[in-house]
Amino acid sequence: MARQSGSGVAEKKKAAGAVSGTTLTRGQLVEFYRLMYLSRRTDDREIVLKRQQKIFFQISCAGHEALLVAAGMAMRPGYDWFFPYYRDRAICLALGNTVEDQFLQAVGAASDPASGGRQMPSHWSSPKLHIVSPSSSTATQCLHAVGCAEAGRYFAKHPEAAAKHDGEYRQFKDVVFHGDEVTYVSIGEGSTSQGEFWEALNTASNGKLPVLFVVEDNGYAISTPVEANTPGGNISHLVANFPNFHFAEIDGTDAIASYNAMVEAVGYCRAGKGPALVHGHVIRPYSHSLSDDERLYRTVAELEADALRDPISRLQMWLLREGILDAEAINRLERQVDEEVQRAADKAVMATLPTPDTILRHVYSENLTPMDRRFERQPEITADRNERTMADLINLCLKDEMRRDDRIVVFGEDVADATRDQPLREGKLKGKGGVFKLTSGLQLEFGNDRVWNSPLAEANIVGRAIGMAVRGLKPVVEIQFFDYIWPAMHQMRNEMAVLRWRSNDGFSCPLVMRVPIGGYLTGGSIYHSQSGESIFTHTPGVRIVMPSNALDALGLLRTAIRCDDPVLFLEHKRLYRETFGRAIYPGPDYTIPFGKANVVRPGKDITVVTYGAVVPRALQAAQKIHRDKGIDVELIDLRSLAPYDWETVTESVRKTSRVIIAHEDMMSWGYGAEIAARIADELFHDLDAPVRRVAAMDTFVAYQPLLEDVILPQSHDIYEAIADLAAF
Repeated sequence: MARQSGSGVAEKKKAAGAVSGTTLTRGQLVEFYRLMYLSRRTDDREIVLKRQQKIFFQISCAGHEALLVAAGMAMRPGYDWFFPYYRDRAICLALGNTVEDQFLQAVGAASDPASGGRQMPSHWSSPKLHIVSPSSSTATQCLHAVGCAEAGRYFAKHPEAAAKHDGEYRQFKDVVFHGDEVTYVSIGEGSTSQGEFWEALNTASNGKLPVLFVVEDNGYAISTPVEANTPGGNISHLVANFPNFHFAEIDGTDAIASYNAMVEAVGYCRAGKGPALVHGHVIRPYSHSLSDDERLYRTVAELEADALRDPISRLQMWLLREGILDAEAINRLERQVDEEVQRAADKAVMATLPTPDTILRHVYSENLTPMDRRFERQPEITADRNERTMADLINLCLKDEMRRDDRIVVFGEDVADATRDQPLREGKLKGKGGVFKLTSGLQLEFGNDRVWNSPLAEANIVGRAIGMAVRGLKPVVEIQFFDYIWPAMHQMRNEMAVLRWRSNDGFSCPLVMRVPIGGYLTGGSIYHSQSGESIFTHTPGVRIVMPSNALDALGLLRTAIRCDDPVLFLEHKRLYRETFGRAIYPGPDYTIPFGKANVVRPGKDITVVTYGAVVPRALQAAQKIHRDKGIDVELIDLRSLAPYDWETVTESVRKTSRVIIAHEDMMSWGYGAEIAARIADELFHDLDAPVRRVAAMDTFVAYQPLLEDVILPQSHDIYEAIADLAAF
């Protein structure tokens, strides 16, 4: 475990010869101007390359340079953490990103250190500098920054958790942490309309987290002016009442004012007083991107007024006026920058491009796959021989794993025993522990730092978990009902699933999302009975499992926690406390590899492939039809949906030559359609009958049980399908 501490920013910057009005020295001011000019000339060269069709997209930092170089010079690369957005070229240069690095991304080179040619230009990433790979989505990174700051604080309070852990499973490295690190996150003013921005402010404020929010306000969200985006036209007025915050609204084209504001804001965060928000009014002298033409919606007079506030011209004049540089020195500096930019561009356009054989690298972890044989463990014989429900064994697994690994944290809506926990610890309250009681007792045993209730905001849960996982924690979060997962969809699809791939394995977010799913509840209705797993199995980069019994639930959950990929762990609510599938506790190391189906019932006449709550219904149908008609059904429980066990399906279909895929979700575009299509494509000559599907009606689940029973597939539906297919 390595721990470092640092003095405050102001103390670091003070030196003999500091210029009046700032703690910056003359040399630092010259470097400030050089970085601003370097950023602008890099933009200009990219524009030329785009017009020459040597790169394929361009979006600039022009007009934002003073605010961003100020932030970079006030913070510490490789010490603090950074969640930038696409205008942040200048701060990345100030932190140590090179012009060549940025041009390599622009051309999509194999040696692009940010993404290996996978991301558009201006999507900065550097593990060494702690610049975390961003997406093109707006404001999603605000929650990641909050989660990262929470993880940094956790490691500072629990240094034992930062030490190296069980290398047999996760490839943990010691976490370097600091008691005073600050997390930077920036967005454009238009992005303040996004809910994730407000959710991030809410959590940062409540937790007094050391997060520096920077709002780069150039007056436009593409073509939408600020007054149409923000009530009153000023985001500072709207956020002013958040407690524990330091706020600053500044002219972001004034380099000195920007630097002074950033130093003060960073100092406030670093001292542990809470978060800060710096609202910088900047300009956008170029169009939104080269795909946009701002002359269609901005007047000449407006553009000329912006030009008078150009931050590069303003700092140049200030340096001349203060006698820090003369005209000759400025010209010499600018020539050197121009030559540096030209050399970097020339080198980048000659760089080797990525080859097609690299496309599938880093979709998932290649160091620790959950399909690995190391996860194939047999149950232990323990003194406890009592059969337990799925709910019981999930709870025991969470406790086992939290005892094993101090990096595991659990949060979500109502998952804690009691947020106001003093009566709980005095024995005056029993505690809640989740609406289904699966996290009962976790907070009482492991404390409020490891188990807590989130706000009622699903994107907040997943977004923060991503930031924590990036920083080294292992979040196991709960979405209370699958029916309410949709606010988190943006975070799941555009962030969680793609982070490893888009950063070319520079960053990853191995977390577990536990989600109660499904119907058969008698009264669950539309908003407590949904299935929709096929929407998520369509997304690369995330593992998805759905156990049908207690033993599988424990074994698969432990694998999910110990593996190195994000996992969507679907728990069928109807199965939580069913008599079917109870099991004896198999010990603290029992695991099941993903992608390995379970043959619940061997047979020779027909294959039924299913999962989740349809497993016991299919088993009932198989047993009955064997008694009634002598038809011998082989029943396969997939258990793991992404990946799934194609080899077991193939072997069974070749044996029986008839197959039914049954699932609870709707028939059309459901999970079974892909397996049916693949069987028809690859096993056509092994079939003696068409592939059949049994699934729910293409509608919603009704409240009235008479309707629910008809909408969802029942045992008799599977029975009839088996009989029909056997007679084909």
